[in-house]
Amino acid sequence: MAGLPPIPVALSTSSVYPERTPDAFEIAARLGYDGLEVMVYTDPVSQTGDALARLVDYHQVPVLAVHAPGLLLTQLVWGREPWAKLLKAKDLAERLGAKTVVVHPPFRWQREYVRGFEEGMAKMAEETDVTFAVENMFPIRAGATEVSGFAPHWDPVQLDVPSVTLDLSHTAASGSDAIAMANDVGERLAHIHLADGIGGLQPGLSPDEHLAPGRGTQPCAELLRGLVATGYRGVVVAEVNTRRALTREERIGDLAETLTFARDHLSAVTAS
Repeated sequence: MAGLPPIPVALSTSSVYPERTPDAFEIAARLGYDGLEVMVYTDPVSQTGDALARLVDYHQVPVLAVHAPGLLLTQLVWGREPWAKLLKAKDLAERLGAKTVVVHPPFRWQREYVRGFEEGMAKMAEETDVTFAVENMFPIRAGATEVSGFAPHWDPVQLDVPSVTLDLSHTAASGSDAIAMANDVGERLAHIHLADGIGGLQPGLSPDEHLAPGRGTQPCAELLRGLVATGYRGVVVAEVNTRRALTREERIGDLAETLTFARDHLSAVTAS
């Protein structure tokens, strides 16, 4: 990634929702983000290499990562077959010069995908220079009962996969120790989703909050400083929820605050 800092800070296109993919490019350029992570979802622009390449050229902001369509709401994006979706995500990443594809672990009911997931991730790592980084998810808790919609596991520490995305909203939702998870995956840590969370403590609300960093309980600052100290060379992606912003300027303010937070803590120490 010539011309970028050692640890670039990118903006996830999901962070501008309900605005759309082209708006994320405009905001990233306006605020000075180093690049974007494109969340592939129902917006046709997010699915189309030519359209995204035109936005890259116009705004002069590169796409550094692609988030494969793995949400319930994107089950029909690029068809139903999960491996075909990952191949399309790889092709899109290669078309745009992105180095990373973010992958969710399979849903439990995708039984064939579950059975071959870990072996398939290893095989794809051998066949392309694009990194497939499996994201930590979270179970749902009802009282003392814990139910996971993901298999073989929601926690990539428990998965035999080559590369991992660490999401700090998801560590809050799962009640995980984010620093311990980062240490446990070790050199497999390839990608960061920077956000915050309280941990789903409020009844009736989603446990996956994606707050701006510093507004929850997660060790966002400590993690960022640790990345520099350990020589991390992936991307830090701002993936925050701005849907409750009352105005566009409020949304942009939250995203500016997130960028400042990331850069302040990434520059707080010098890599050894």
